[in-house]
Amino acid sequence: MIFPLATGTTRPRTVVARSLRLLGLGVAVVLFAVLLLWLNAPAGHAAPIDPVAPVPPTDPGTPDGGNVNIQINGMDGKPSTAVLTLIGITLLAVAPSLLLMMTSFTKIFVVLAMTRNALSLPSIPPNQVLAGLALFLSIFVMWPVINEMNNLGIQPYLNGKLDFNGAVSAASGPLQHFMLAHTREEDIALMSRAAGAENPATPEAVPLQTLIPAFMISELRAAFIIGFVIFIPFLVIDLVVSAALMSMGMMMLPPVMISLPFKILLFVLVDGWGLIITALVQSYAGSG
Repeated sequence: MIFPLATGTTRPRTVVARSLRLLGLGVAVVLFAVLLLWLNAPAGHAAPIDPVAPVPPTDPGTPDGGNVNIQINGMDGKPSTAVLTLIGITLLAVAPSLLLMMTSFTKIFVVLAMTRNALSLPSIPPNQVLAGLALFLSIFVMWPVINEMNNLGIQPYLNGKLDFNGAVSAASGPLQHFMLAHTREEDIALMSRAAGAENPATPEAVPLQTLIPAFMISELRAAFIIGFVIFIPFLVIDLVVSAALMSMGMMMLPPVMISLPFKILLFVLVDGWGLIITALVQSYAGSG
């Protein structure tokens, strides 16, 4: 009973295996035939192309002047906001140097500092106060020059009537005139000889690289002359106090301690700050 059952179950499996084997053999034959047909197919050939003769080289053109023109202004000819911002940042970076070299700031600050030393007060008023006072006095003195520079150079440039180079040339004229009015000819000749150049024929022909150091030397000279005049009355007070202390046998007492109140009293009674500031401002009168 068992053997016939086993033989009946294996027979369908054998039939399925043979069918799959025949199907795989048929697919392989078909693929092999397609491969043979593809290998024996004639290869396609492209149509022949006639060669083209090379083009002869052309002669080089005449070069132009090589000038490059970059427009940085707007459509209406006025400078753009980005350019104005860049110029403003640059001026702020060099503003301290311009203030020291080309304005009355140096002379005013040196005179105020020497006045403080003449009073035997090395730190009163502090440097910040003296620098602030000298700054605003410099603005007051230079205001006519600044106003003229604005009218001749800055406003025409902002309105698009002048380019940058023309604006710089126009604005530097009033400043150069101011420095020439307060610069000695001896100092200009000194800087010209130091640079190995000939003396300029006219004051307007003095270049800025020569005028600026000559102007600073003249300003320092004038400041030291004013400081010498300020020192004289306070020196007299020191001599009188020293002589009085020696005559009384009080040589161990510092004379500065006794003379300081008298110096401050004298300075306040004669309105010293007002006299000094008035003299400094009047020394620049009529130079703008």
